Amino acid sequence: MEEELKNNPITSSQNGVVVDDEDDDTPTLSLETLAALKEFLAEQNGPPVNAEEEEEKEVALVTEDWRLSQFWYDRETAETVAHEVLTLSQSSQSQSDFRVACIACPTLYAYLKNFNHDISVQLLEYDKRFEQYGSEFTFYDYNQPEELPLEMKHAYNIVVADPPYLSKECLEKVTQTISFLSRPGESYLLLLTGEVQRDRAAELMSLRPCGFRPRHSSKLGNEFRLFTNYDPGNRLGGWEQED
Repeated sequence: MEEELKNNPITSSQNGVVVDDEDDDTPTLSLETLAALKEFLAEQNGPPVNAEEEEEKEVALVTEDWRLSQFWYDRETAETVAHEVLTLSQSSQSQSDFRVACIACPTLYAYLKNFNHDISVQLLEYDKRFEQYGSEFTFYDYNQPEELPLEMKHAYNIVVADPPYLSKECLEKVTQTISFLSRPGESYLLLLTGEVQRDRAAELMSLRPCGFRPRHSSKLGNEFRLFTNYDPGNRLGGWEQED
């Protein structure tokens, strides 16, 4: 735009440009036009004026390994569940020692750390690519549900689990892990799994489905649900009403 003004002299007064009668005179811009030009150039060459209003960037994750039944949440699902966990942690009276366990849901772990780097989160995962998270990674095989460090027993205020398979056996073993990690009668439990597990989730852990429907980036055909052991109120679409 600046080059156009230099190379194309304007010989009349219009659109905020004021010139002398002489054809050779250099055009000058009114104060209003200069301000508009400055704003335009800032938008083109620099970051947004108000960075706080910019949407949170999508979190980068490793590639899914379908052989391990890995299917990452889409952005809306990951952000919704992460915000719910953060809301629960902020409402606790013991925020200083509030701990979260993520069983086989690395997407949630990544979003939680992106939103609040200081939150205490432990990722339990079979895929050793996530060893990159250092001490916040614990190798986990659902076939050995309680083979975990003793210091993790009954140590977590929130346990979020996404069993890798939709079988009865898998959910039963993951339930053992949840019992190992959670504080009896105190912990918030969130389970993300298929609709087909509804009755088992109620039987094993007294969980109820929420209105919010989790989705995956790979557009899985199975209907997924989010179950909790607490009433989320107006969050997560609330508890689904029983027939």
